[in-house]
Amino acid sequence: MSAESRFHTLLRLLAKDPAAQGLRDDVAVLPVGGTRLILTSDTMVEGVHYLPADPPADIGWKLAAVNLSDLAAKGAKPVGCLLNYALSGDEAWDAAFLDGLGEALDRHLMPLLGGDTVTMPPGSARSYSLTALGMASASVPARTGARAGDRLYVTGPVGDAGVGLDLARADPAAAGPLVQSYRRPRPRLAEGALLAPVATAMMDISDGLLIDAARMAQASGLAVTIDHVPLSRALEQARGASTAVQIAAARAGDDYELLFALPRGATPPVRAIRVGGFAEGQGLSLVIDGVPLPLPDRLGWEH
Repeated sequence: MSAESRFHTLLRLLAKDPAAQGLRDDVAVLPVGGTRLILTSDTMVEGVHYLPADPPADIGWKLAAVNLSDLAAKGAKPVGCLLNYALSGDEAWDAAFLDGLGEALDRHLMPLLGGDTVTMPPGSARSYSLTALGMASASVPARTGARAGDRLYVTGPVGDAGVGLDLARADPAAAGPLVQSYRRPRPRLAEGALLAPVATAMMDISDGLLIDAARMAQASGLAVTIDHVPLSRALEQARGASTAVQIAAARAGDDYELLFALPRGATPPVRAIRVGGFAEGQGLSLVIDGVPLPLPDRLGWEH
């Protein structure tokens, strides 16, 4: 068990309200009148969630996008957000960050409603948090709803952001679709809205296909098999499509595609790729090109 998982165990002793869902999902679901308020919060720390040399506008965009992705995974419509911001001491840098943040908020119709600003001690890593609020209908798919026999899908290929991070780490001036996937992920709000009424379980892929599929299976009390790792043409051109490349893509984070379960025989209402399925039992199995493989030592990102 990681330090993060142990801390979550302690937090669950405090999170007693049903809206917290036992802290076993990425959002809180709070009934308000005849609808449901979806709340989520994400923090980005320099050197942990982004590279110090990343453009500040891209960091601002990404902070909004990762929160919007959590709303998308519940089929929620953005309502507003709160920003907690650590001033950098560089006014031009801060302004560029807000330009990128504002671009993402405007594009996805999520107004900034308030928040807080602080000044960090000299030399501290920059840190920013956003709390997003959305409204959802009665259909709010959780991680826990998958059923034996369900098929598992993703809304797009995986691994692009992981390769993009490697390219940006090697050359801060790197560009192209893979770097763009890392720096400016696209929250799948339209897809989430269409999937929410029919998906038995749904979440976004933030930490990697393998680890997030395993989390969904564990939350649902099932076993899951990943038997297809979808790669983009850009990734295959950069890295090829070997077994090693597919494993790396399956455990890379920052994809922010939607991972969802549908009953056997159901057709996804959006463009999607089947990557596996659920069965009675427990645990994660990996099959690549028809060959069962041992799981890698690390399934994905954990703090």
